[in-house]
Amino acid sequence: MSTGARHLAEPRAARVEAGAAPIVVVDHVGKTYGAGAAAVHAVQDVSFTIQPGELIALVGRSGSGKTTLLNLIGGLDRPDTGTVTVDGREVSALSERGLVALRRDVVSFVFQTFGLVPVLSAAENVGIPLRLRALPTAVREARVALLLELVGLSAHARQRPGEMSGGQQQRVAIARALANSPRLLIADEPTGQLDTETGLAIMALLRAVVQAEGMTALVSTHDPLMIQLADRVVRLADGRLVED
Repeated sequence: MSTGARHLAEPRAARVEAGAAPIVVVDHVGKTYGAGAAAVHAVQDVSFTIQPGELIALVGRSGSGKTTLLNLIGGLDRPDTGTVTVDGREVSALSERGLVALRRDVVSFVFQTFGLVPVLSAAENVGIPLRLRALPTAVREARVALLLELVGLSAHARQRPGEMSGGQQQRVAIARALANSPRLLIADEPTGQLDTETGLAIMALLRAVVQAEGMTALVSTHDPLMIQLADRVVRLADGRLVED
């Protein structure tokens, strides 16, 4: 591990908001796809909480239910049983308009496939959420510049995704996810397409931006090396919580 990553891996419990209400409450949540003999119990009776300011590693083998659980917390899917509350809002009870507002104002996502628009530059990709909010040009450009600096890509602002490495593209995706200053960042296997060294650098970056932006992060991974940078580990196996 590099010196920078090692520094970022130092305990940061003091930065978690003491006495604050949990930002995420997962209460006896279950999700099943299909029915009868073909039913897949993706998540089964899972309960845990996340405090503001924490970086949580969601760990488990492929097929353990990590992505399903992230989708339930982020409002991309609804549980069959139990409830999910994010920032005081019961996600499982929100209308479609409420879910849109949640994903616009509270929760943001980072995926392992990056999801960048190939014809846009790094700066333009980062600025997409700000354009959707119709912010003044000067405000938008200042925020984009700040975020690119935060992820170490100021010199690559005009480059398109195809001209960048996988690690650089993921940094752009992280900057875009931070554009609207979300309270909760959800990252689904953000290092899945990266080599180990680049993956560790991305996890260290996530750790740094959680602190810099005053936010909370829930990051799924199956790589034991990534766990070193988390405050807590939530482990799933066959859709069930086996460690917190």
